Amino acid sequence: MRIGVISDTHNLLRHDVLERLQGCDAILHGGDVSSQSTLERLEQIAPVYAVRGNTDGEWAVFLPQQRELELGGLRICMAHRKKDLPELTACDMAVCGHTHQYTESWLSSPGSGRRTLLLNPGSCGPRRFLQPVTMAMLLTDTDGWRVERIDLPHTAADAVPETGQDIRRQIELVVRETQRGKSPAEIAGRAGMDEALAEQIARLYVTHPGVTADGIMTKMGL
Repeated sequence: MRIGVISDTHNLLRHDVLERLQGCDAILHGGDVSSQSTLERLEQIAPVYAVRGNTDGEWAVFLPQQRELELGGLRICMAHRKKDLPELTACDMAVCGHTHQYTESWLSSPGSGRRTLLLNPGSCGPRRFLQPVTMAMLLTDTDGWRVERIDLPHTAADAVPETGQDIRRQIELVVRETQRGKSPAEIAGRAGMDEALAEQIARLYVTHPGVTADGIMTKMGL
């Protein structure tokens, strides 16, 4: 089987992602889908198994927060956040998202001898500053199974190059105006900043209560 593993698309399906998913037998989505239309487009390619992310709104009420399934002879569990994954001892692979950072690590279950691959395919949606745009491909056959990391091309325009005090001031501005009930579009228009950047900062602030400007910079990979 050929199974595409993606996460954190945030309502952006890149052409390269759709091309890579062609011919897949199934697609796993680790959450933060952001729209029904994204799921419907993916379902035109292959059956989709998705979980609900922290930014998925009321439209996604039918998506489970946790999921367990079997594909290609593998027992797979899924959750958007690593901390929300179910018990891993019965799983061959666990899929999560949320951090926008690609990770693969093997976890051993004491006493059982079972090893579980914890996979975060990163984000193949809007690029978060200097982080890569990634997804994964799970391949199974009679000889076993393996996961391939896929780094997707992107342009300089995908990332926000500002660092240091400039971006810190922008973060503080967005946080302050978000507290006042302003939308990212309003903030961007008044401050003359990129709307996608304002939206990303506002989303991080809203979904991570109490986060500081330094914390937001860390989550952005700065």
